[in-house]
Formats: sequence, C-alpha cells, structure tokens
Amino acid sequence: MNRSIVGRHFELTEPIKEYIHGALDGLDKYNLEIISATVVISGDTKNGKKGFSVEFVVNLKGKHTVVITQKDKDVYAAVDLAAERIKKNLRRHSDKIKDHNHVSLKELGSEAEAVSEQVDNADVEPEIVPMDLDLHKPMDFDEVIELLKADTKQQFYVFNDNEGTMRVMYKRADGKFGLY
Repeated sequence: MNRSIVGRHFELTEPIKEYIHGALDGLDKYNLEIISATVVISGDTKNGKKGFSVEFVVNLKGKHTVVITQKDKDVYAAVDLAAERIKKNLRRHSDKIKDHNHVSLKELGSEAEAVSEQVDNADVEPEIVPMDLDLHKPMDFDEVIELLKADTKQQFYVFNDNEGTMRVMYKRADGKFGLY
C-alpha cells in the first residue's frame, strides 16, 4: 500500500506522522487490496476559530475509493475519528464482498472443464427425469374453505384443483367465498 501524508497550512511533525502511520496500519486487517492511502491534514483558521481538518482517501482494487473528512479542534482527535470512520466503511465493504461470494470459471478449474465437456457432446440426447412434487397436491374446494374458515387472518388461498388447474379461493365481504 502506498502511503502519503500531506499537510496544508499545517506543519507536519514526526510524532503526527508516526501517529497517522499507526492509524493506517490498522486498515490491513480487512483483507482488502488497498492500492494507496492518502491523508491530508489542513489547518483551518476560518472565522477566527482554530481547528484541523483531516481527510483520508483510500483507493481500493476495482476502482473503489473511500473518502472520509473529519474536523476537530485537536489534530489527534480528528485523526482518531477519521480513522474509526474509515475502518467502519472498509469493514462494511469487506462484509459486502464476503456476502457476495462469486466464483469465476477460472477459480473452479478442472470442475468447470468437466461440465463444459459434457455440454459439448451435442450428439447425446439429454435425459429428462420426471419428479413428483408434494408441495402442490390437488385439493378439493371444501378443504380450501375449511382452511380459510380456520385462519381468520388469511384472506385467500392458492391451490391446484383435482384437474391440475391453479385456482385462488378468497373471502368476500358478504361472508361468501369467491373462486378464480
């Protein structure tokens, strides 16, 4: 990771540089490929108030850039707050990457080649295996009416009738039942 620390209208001292390097060392634990990290410290003297502005710019692999700006009266406090915010942002980014666990064909290696060889055999007729699903067993209208009467919160029920047609039975406002 390339690191650069810049001071604008502010003289950087060795203890401040070491403090910032320590804050940047904590970014490696998220296992992200960090290309560069830039820290810009500015001395703000607007409106007669003395303060500091710290900006962290972290460039990640894949054209992702995280920018955090923090202002405070104390330069060390501003660095601490900005470092915590950048760590939180990188942790979220790391979690997002872990949740979207995509596997490419290159990572599959020989397993992907075996599947592609099976697909390339166009002269072999594909085998279709029929399956029965117990999830959609046919139901009588009386069974569905009993289900709707038993559950007061349920307003409709989707089911297959004995002929295999998908149907919807619903409660009407007048107490009768409708059927689609």
